[in-house]
Amino acid sequence: MLKENGFLKKLKLYNFMTLSVGEKFEKMKQIRDELLEFHTSPLYGYRIENKYFPVVGEGSHGARIMFVGEAPGENEAKTARPFTGKSGKLLDEMLESIKLNRSDVYITNIVKDRPPASREPSGEEVAAYVPFLDREIQTVEPKVIATLGKSAMNYVFTKMGLTAIITHIRDIHGKEFIGKGDYGAVAVIPLYHPAVGLTDEANKQMLVNDFQVLKKYV
Repeated sequence: MLKENGFLKKLKLYNFMTLSVGEKFEKMKQIRDELLEFHTSPLYGYRIENKYFPVVGEGSHGARIMFVGEAPGENEAKTARPFTGKSGKLLDEMLESIKLNRSDVYITNIVKDRPPASREPSGEEVAAYVPFLDREIQTVEPKVIATLGKSAMNYVFTKMGLTAIITHIRDIHGKEFIGKGDYGAVAVIPLYHPAVGLTDEANKQMLVNDFQVLKKYV
């Protein structure tokens, strides 16, 4: 149950579930089906050429906490699951540090297909896929969105009416902000992408520390 402090009372006041479990399932199925047939995507040809899959979000459709990354890598494109590589294993560790696992949260990316060589998605690619992310957010109706990395932070902050807050992630990582989604207030917490903790122990500890702010939503 959510702990009652001033920040969470605001979210409780403005948030309520508007979709049933069955409606959420159908909406997510529709998103998946549309992505499979997304022939006009600038990444569709690359997907088919390499026998990759689109990567839809994974986890609870009624999750309080939603994680948004940038784009799938090769492992993800082969398995059709988000965050299954080394960064995903570290994300799992971070979840365990706050007594959660993947089935408790919802994990997705802005872009649903792997860009060539796992490069940063282009503006055209982001524009093509963000309508699917918007629909995922509207369907899950999370209490908090934790962004993983700069690209996710920039888009979600803009989407939630927090454009004035956008700055370098080093200045705001692990902090809470209240934005306005299509169904009410939502907390937004910018986090570094788990990849930063793969080779640097200090960065890994920073991630562990930042994840602790999510405990109040468990």
